[in-house]
Amino acid sequence: MSAGHNHAQVRAGHEKKLLVALLLTTAFMIAEIVGGLVTGSLALLSDAAHMFTDAAALAISLIAFQIAKKPADRMRTFGYARFEILASAFNAILLFFVALYILYEAYQRLVAPSPIQSTGMLIIAVLGLLVNLISMRILASASDDSLNMKGAYLEVWSDMLGSMGVIIAAILIRFTGWTWVDSLVAAAIGLWVLPRTWTLLRESMNVLLEGVPNGIDLEQIEKAILAVDGVKAVHDLHVWSVTSAKNVMSVHVVIATSAANGQEILGMVTEFVSHNFEIGHCTIQLEHDGFHDGEHSEEGHHH
Repeated sequence: MSAGHNHAQVRAGHEKKLLVALLLTTAFMIAEIVGGLVTGSLALLSDAAHMFTDAAALAISLIAFQIAKKPADRMRTFGYARFEILASAFNAILLFFVALYILYEAYQRLVAPSPIQSTGMLIIAVLGLLVNLISMRILASASDDSLNMKGAYLEVWSDMLGSMGVIIAAILIRFTGWTWVDSLVAAAIGLWVLPRTWTLLRESMNVLLEGVPNGIDLEQIEKAILAVDGVKAVHDLHVWSVTSAKNVMSVHVVIATSAANGQEILGMVTEFVSHNFEIGHCTIQLEHDGFHDGEHSEEGHHH
């Protein structure tokens, strides 16, 4: 019971962090949009576009946490935890299209440059950097706990680099008058985000396709089960995750007909797998040597 309670406390802590980051990001996104339009800076607008996807990401993450809290029912036996992964995938796709739009807009600006007010651009970019640093500090500690938090952290992180790029561009324009630097930085921000978007999408798709979770080696699990005394063979081994850090396994374990206690073997396999491979829910079917010739099987579950 205490493990579940701790998990709920961690989630509540994540929600508070997301809410603070969301309020900071939204407030500053509005300032950057206004600033970008007033100063004529595409780099600022590019950064604002990122902040918009950030705000959307954080809002989706918050909604995902609320929905994931809904208990399991007869229709959805694992509950709604996977909504968090759908949110991550949606985020990645949204960010991808924004990055492409910024690249297109940067190209248009390079062809036909427009005047830029560098002082206003610099002030807003410095403030943006401060907001990003505060949000990063808030989200950093939780970024390893869930894909959702990792996605939010990655986007704020890319925003911080965006703000630094805008600051450099503003200083260069101020002292050299090279307005094309603004478009260059806007394009660089767009390109910077694309690979990160791809990583997040790939991780989300792995969960949705019920792939083996990152960091888990099926061969090692198989060897570990076979090493248990009395186990003769392993088949139909499946490991997947419902959502971040919620791994599930099902397996058929063949034991020797002479094995004295099937329940003891079941307990050993369950204990070993759940502790060594961070699998919180195991379904293990025990089969005796001649099971397919009509002998019985035992099944065990572990939460």
